[in-house]
Amino acid sequence: MSGKVDKNSFGKLTRLKELRIKHQKINAEIDQISSNPETDQLSLRRLKTRRLLLKDMIASLESSLIPNIDA
Repeated sequence: MSGKVDKNSFGKLTRLKELRIKHQKINAEIDQISSNPETDQLSLRRLKTRRLLLKDMIASLESSLIPNIDA
């Protein structure tokens, strides 16, 4: 049974890494687009919304990896 738990945790860690990479790429894209004064504001807003969604997904996954310990 612990093998299944480890496999599940490994899958979550892999997904977490993927989400963090996507988040970093969007951050870089936002920085690049923001430096241009002629930037399409709608595109920028969409990227920022996507970045926030990724951040929430990352936080949720991190939270699920922390074991529940009853005090």
